[in-house]
Amino acid sequence: MSDALEVILRLLAVLVAFLVLPLVVGQTEHKVMAHMQGRLGPMYAGGFHGWAQLVADGVKFAQKEDVVPADADRKIFQLAPAVALLPYLLVLIAIPIGPGGLVGQDIDAGLFFVLAVMGVGVLGSLMAGWASANKFSLLGGLRSAAQLMSYELPMLLAAASVAMAAGTLSLPGIVDAYAWWWTPWQLIGAVVFFTAGLAELQRPPFDMPVADSEIIFGAYTEYTGMRFALFLLAEYAGIVVLCGLTTVLFLGGWHGPWSDSLGWLWTLLKTAALAFVVIWLRVTYPRLREDQLQRFAWTVLIPLALTQIALTGVVKVVIS
Repeated sequence: MSDALEVILRLLAVLVAFLVLPLVVGQTEHKVMAHMQGRLGPMYAGGFHGWAQLVADGVKFAQKEDVVPADADRKIFQLAPAVALLPYLLVLIAIPIGPGGLVGQDIDAGLFFVLAVMGVGVLGSLMAGWASANKFSLLGGLRSAAQLMSYELPMLLAAASVAMAAGTLSLPGIVDAYAWWWTPWQLIGAVVFFTAGLAELQRPPFDMPVADSEIIFGAYTEYTGMRFALFLLAEYAGIVVLCGLTTVLFLGGWHGPWSDSLGWLWTLLKTAALAFVVIWLRVTYPRLREDQLQRFAWTVLIPLALTQIALTGVVKVVIS
């Protein structure tokens, strides 16, 4: 197989995963929340366990009128959903699924690449809030910016701890360097990374930028139809990316029994388990206030991330 054909097949596989996995997570969220909260529609609409709910949602978004506010900055308003969604497609290219080069593209500084590109996604919220000509949308966009600034630092520090332990910035290299005894002393960093990632995705209980009871729906208030659906798709794609990265960095990626032949399955199972935790947290915890959200980042997560880096340095010195 030629190198060009191999690259094309890898990119097509990533595109298919990008189009399918977020929808699976979204449908799973409907079902899990329905069982936990006793919602009848997602459990029974369509006959067999509410299978028609996803179809109905798709038809609903497709038939809604595409409305652009009269005073909005039309070009920025229309571009914002794509800016929010595409960074997660680029990140998914660099996440390794299994051994033997089962990755869209192995990048030497892959950890830097994925963290930098994930930070671009918040620009979609900022663009949407500013271009909507709506004070509630603008407030939601500003909250998104403040939240990103607060939670980006602990996320980077937690990821840096893994890079220190592995001695490489390549994501496949980090998985190759993984050892079973990593998990206990990287546990603090895993919790910090996962929690900060939830906040960057604006998932409950860190959903202050889209607090529907206070500012309608934040930066997305003026969006309808397929553009609104793209923002939702970006959220679910972000869940897939966050859970995949947490699996690769802290849970050993494809390592598990019979990993030589079933490594990709272990990666998917670990990612699915973390996605279930994301949904569970949404159902379980109430939304934080803005002051609580900022205080949690600066007084809890950042000190824990620094502690993890110090612990990593001590363990590296001891084992060397």
